[in-house]
Amino acid sequence: MNWAAFQALLSGVNKYSTAFGRVWLSMVFLLRVMVFVVAAQQVWGDESKDFVCNTAQPGCNNVCYDHIFPISHIRLWALQLIFVTCPSLMVVGHVKYREKKNLQHSALHSGGHLYANPGRKRGGLWWTYLVSLVFKLGFDAGFLYILHHIYEGYDMPRLSKCSLEPCPNTVDCFISRPTEKKIFTWFMVVSSVLCILMCIFEIFYLIFKRIKKRILTQFEKERLNNEMIPLTQSRSEISHKTRVDPTASIQNLSNTEVEQGLRGKDVPYHSDEKVISHIAKQINT
Repeated sequence: MNWAAFQALLSGVNKYSTAFGRVWLSMVFLLRVMVFVVAAQQVWGDESKDFVCNTAQPGCNNVCYDHIFPISHIRLWALQLIFVTCPSLMVVGHVKYREKKNLQHSALHSGGHLYANPGRKRGGLWWTYLVSLVFKLGFDAGFLYILHHIYEGYDMPRLSKCSLEPCPNTVDCFISRPTEKKIFTWFMVVSSVLCILMCIFEIFYLIFKRIKKRILTQFEKERLNNEMIPLTQSRSEISHKTRVDPTASIQNLSNTEVEQGLRGKDVPYHSDEKVISHIAKQINT
């Protein structure tokens, strides 16, 4: 497998990842891929050749080796790395789809953009990113469970007993360098657990950031509504004060203005005749 090309393909994910996503990708390549390529493959390179059972029965070694190692650690970790890193390509594919839609929209609308920033995690891309994190978390946890189920707690015993056919009886089988293999097994397990924790932190970070943005948006809307209510009330009061009945005559309007002026001077209002007599008294005086 060409891990360099695989790393170059996934390096573009950093442009669309959060800080937790960048740390996760660095941990995958430094703690898992590099250790897998440089050291782990050499440690498990002699597992079949140096697997020895204390019998000369033909076929017994092969049967016991298959029973003790139903799947090689190397192949299992290779599958795990492929399955764990592939969900990140979902995000890259979604961004490329947005960029293509942008080009099509620009061609049809003379330079307009459908997405201001295709790599911004909003809308469908946010959900794609969240789903990719769930897949990575699920794959890592699933492979850890498979490894634990097959090798009974990530153990690598020095002596294994086998009584399968065609072995004549219960024979003792010995694994080469079991301590070294156990150390590397636990190192890969711990690195997988760290990657799982980073995925969990990133999921909570994305959800918290989304909720915080919703709350701030709602708060901003309420603040704008509260600022608009006094303006609306003042405008309605002004329009109510300056409202003129189109069916009223000039005399009625003048009487209305006189009444409003008298009311403004705290003159008691009783009827039209009393108002006229009061105006006449003021004119005579």
